[in-house]
Amino acid sequence: MSDLKDPRVLFAAERTLLAWNRTSLSFIAFGFLIERAGLLLHVLAPERAAGMNVRLGFWIGVLFILLGAFAAVWSSRQFRALLRTLSPAEFPAGYGFRWGLAVNMFVAFLGLLLVGALFIGRG
Repeated sequence: MSDLKDPRVLFAAERTLLAWNRTSLSFIAFGFLIERAGLLLHVLAPERAAGMNVRLGFWIGVLFILLGAFAAVWSSRQFRALLRTLSPAEFPAGYGFRWGLAVNMFVAFLGLLLVGALFIGRG
């Protein structure tokens, strides 16, 4: 348990959570870009895009999206663990510290939803 009685500890942890949120979003966006680039290559130059390249691009993209969803969930878990160590004096009155958790979990949910949509779109 923290004995600092300083709300800056909470704010530093929240900044770290939001940095992980941006990282998660970047992984998800990059994965989607990789997945769609394979399809674009297949449409623009079908003779040059072998079926293996499109499948490989799909799986690499899906793995990046899943990595982003995992990073969002894991960073939320870490933030919750830290919140349990803080004393009541380290929480500013009326401050909504759970919003970052909610946003991170929503990003993870949307990442998983995107993976599902990509699989449905393939079939």
